[in-house]
Amino acid sequence: MKILDKLIIKDFLKTYFFVVLMLILIVLVLDFTEKNDAFIRNNVPAKYILVYLGNYGLYLNNLLTPITVFISVIFITSKMAGRTEIVAILSSGTSFVRMLFPFFIAASMIGAASFLLNGWVLPGATASVTEFKSRWLEDNKFYTQQNIHVKVAPDLYAYISRYYTSGNTGYNFTLEQIREGKLLAKLSADRIVWDTAINSWSAKNWRMRVLRDDGEEYTVGESLDTLLSITPNDFDLPTNHHETLKLPDLSRQIDVLEDRGADNVNYYKIEKYVRYMSPFAAVILTFIGVIVSSKKTRGGSGFQIALGFLLAFIYIIMFLLSRTFAEAGATYPILAVWTPNIVFAITGLFLYKTVPR
Repeated sequence: MKILDKLIIKDFLKTYFFVVLMLILIVLVLDFTEKNDAFIRNNVPAKYILVYLGNYGLYLNNLLTPITVFISVIFITSKMAGRTEIVAILSSGTSFVRMLFPFFIAASMIGAASFLLNGWVLPGATASVTEFKSRWLEDNKFYTQQNIHVKVAPDLYAYISRYYTSGNTGYNFTLEQIREGKLLAKLSADRIVWDTAINSWSAKNWRMRVLRDDGEEYTVGESLDTLLSITPNDFDLPTNHHETLKLPDLSRQIDVLEDRGADNVNYYKIEKYVRYMSPFAAVILTFIGVIVSSKKTRGGSGFQIALGFLLAFIYIIMFLLSRTFAEAGATYPILAVWTPNIVFAITGLFLYKTVPR
């Protein structure tokens, strides 16, 4: 089977790269056509457009991996079944599991490449795409964040009702010192502004309450400089910031956000879960793809390919829904993220009972 293994792996990878290239080119042409007017209107240099399309192509490759793997497997397997090659392989005494071996090798290679792309290459491409859109395609370069909770020290907690990146200004600011569940002091201000001259925050129209065993001290003022461990850079982040970090940086950012008690730490955790989960999809979908297309049909491989598209889209929809549920605050986000792989793995094991022996 060694010669056959090499042929299957070669055909699998060749078909995979061809399908990936065709789908990416189609999507890039559609995307370019849609944004061409904006490119012309904003006088975007050609070199920036080419870099954007290249980085966007990397993003599409990762997004379309379930479809491309599934279609490649079904195309190769149904073609083998149509030429009665699978019957000949099984009749020679080779088990179905042994026949799956070269498919799993190729799928594992794709999965490993996907993990490297997800962890170290794709984040840079995503950051470049985000920067390109912000610079050349978006009219509003500034945005607002609301209800920000930040842990700035072991016993200090800051809250900002609204933060505007355009002026580095936050409104309805509070800074509370809490130790062992007891409020010791609270600083409130109508707004907090970043002072570029001294690189620190200045609280405007502030009120300070200090609670002691013998009573309460209350002071007010117009302006007060504060030393906080956060800067405007901590607020001036794109909404998909978690997607622009390499895997080691993502782990460090999770530690920082957990130490601060930030509300958005779940988005970074879920992104990390997804990056470890995605590579396994190639192996699972390969397993199902071989099973559903290993039988010879009179109508040719058209039905199997159509079925492959359908199942691949179902997987993608399930993945998007499960990620949405996880980000919405699911009790076990890691389980929600892994749900598509678990469901399809169980489905594959069930379908395995129907394969020809």
